[in-house]
Amino acid sequence: MRRHWYVRIAGFILIALIVIAGFGQAVLQLWNWLMPPIFGLPALTFWQAVGLLALSWILFGSWRGFGHRGRHWGHGRGERWKHMTPEERESFRKAMAERCMRGGEATPPQA
Repeated sequence: MRRHWYVRIAGFILIALIVIAGFGQAVLQLWNWLMPPIFGLPALTFWQAVGLLALSWILFGSWRGFGHRGRHWGHGRGERWKHMTPEERESFRKAMAERCMRGGEATPPQA
């Protein structure tokens, strides 16, 4: 049987509320366990913890979705290395040795 769209939306909302409540409770517990004894800050209520969680999501860019890490600076480095000619690899090694290792022996990146 095919589900109706409102059942799916209700399920999504329910899961989102459970996730927000779980993360909010985790922030609440960690804050109240660590911050008052270490820094002398006041304890938080649940809604303050959820607000702090939302603020951190806004400030640190997690609006891209849960589990999304973005592109790492070295993404695809191994692929580029595989497609280099031996001359390009040697040129790259020398440039990196001069730039980063002050004349030391550079090693190729791991694929």
